[in-house]
Amino acid sequence: MFSGIVERIGRVESIERGPEGSLRLTIRSGFTMPPGAGASIAVNGVCLTVERADGDIVRVTAVPQTLGHTTLGALSPGKSVNLERALKVGDEIGGHWVQGHVDSTARVASIRSAGADVLLAVTIPEPLRPYVAEKGSLALDGVSLTVAALEGPRAILAIVPYTLEHTIASEYVEGEDVNLEVDILARYLERLAAARGFLGARGVSIAETRPS
Repeated sequence: MFSGIVERIGRVESIERGPEGSLRLTIRSGFTMPPGAGASIAVNGVCLTVERADGDIVRVTAVPQTLGHTTLGALSPGKSVNLERALKVGDEIGGHWVQGHVDSTARVASIRSAGADVLLAVTIPEPLRPYVAEKGSLALDGVSLTVAALEGPRAILAIVPYTLEHTIASEYVEGEDVNLEVDILARYLERLAAARGFLGARGVSIAETRPS
């Protein structure tokens, strides 16, 4: 479990193709005390297991299922990545509950300045739009962000200077994909509503009955 507060911007040192299409990533983390072997680490919002740690170098593997639902397959040596170590009991949750289980990718639709801030618009895939609410939370590449507004299929997120400086958000360009994880509370609320019988006329979940 994570909180969506990025701790370090890491750098991909090397990528190796593993068995059956997996990718082995070697990342320079910048941590003075990196997570040890067997620990979890979020790489651009994707929860991965540390296989080896040597100094500030960590090695992880992304399996084909993960590569098919995230942007990790597009990484290359030299690319920057957001890193967050797993929460410990008693840690401050400065963002929101983030599992590191990416739901899908979202496309950056526009980037525009608003004073010192940046307004980032991302196009939410249709099946996930019911889980996105104004003033609610989203994790983009592992960064906990608040939805400032909704404009049709797009979520507008205001990114403050500190976040721009301490995450890879400053490197975004229009048209690229980012990892998206919706708020876990929204998913559980839908599941609970379905279990309680709050279903649409065709016997589908409340999310499926809403307009897109």
